[in-house]
Amino acid sequence: MVIKFEPAVAYLRTSSATNVGAEKDSDKRQRAAIEAFAKRAGFTIIDEYYDKAVSGADRIDERPGFREMLQRLAANGANTIIVESPDRFARDLAVQLAGHDMLKELGISIIPASAPDFFTEDTPTAVLVRQVLGAIAQFEKASTVAKLAAARKRKRECDGRCEGRKPLSATRPEVVALARKLRRRKPKSGQLSLRGVSSELAARGFLNERGKPFAAKSVASMLC
Repeated sequence: MVIKFEPAVAYLRTSSATNVGAEKDSDKRQRAAIEAFAKRAGFTIIDEYYDKAVSGADRIDERPGFREMLQRLAANGANTIIVESPDRFARDLAVQLAGHDMLKELGISIIPASAPDFFTEDTPTAVLVRQVLGAIAQFEKASTVAKLAAARKRKRECDGRCEGRKPLSATRPEVVALARKLRRRKPKSGQLSLRGVSSELAARGFLNERGKPFAAKSVASMLC
């Protein structure tokens, strides 16, 4: 009978640079624990990622080794990460739970060799921290929206506009200046019309972004 092993990747992390190197055993101990668990649980380690001298309080998406691992997981056929222990994944509880939730959304499981059920059990503490993190995220989003709205209001009060396409007075001030000069000119037939201004601009090589004469509406906006 052939036993089929599920593919998985190993993740190692060492906080201090003093624990990194050929003479240190941190990575060797982590690797041995991961490989022993994988063998018992029916996994085959197909790749390994190691964040050296990275704090356990750092967010997982800020770690170079972890980011590289996430980028390659989809390509190498694995959707399981095995670590030595929960604190090797993240020492801070909030980072642990936030990281686990992010991985869960990506369809990735993380299993600590020392406590395989750690992330699958919904303890009261875990539930509380998730609720607090959700409340904080909602507050930060609302605060950001309020700050952006206030900034847009200040800009409108100062500049008269804030959003949308920039006016021609900002992108092509020379065209606007000429249009206003042409409009002020008074030929015998009276003041030059909007279409007349457009024709004069086209004759002098000033066209819109589509390479055509400016519409009367565009000319009118230049004269405001």
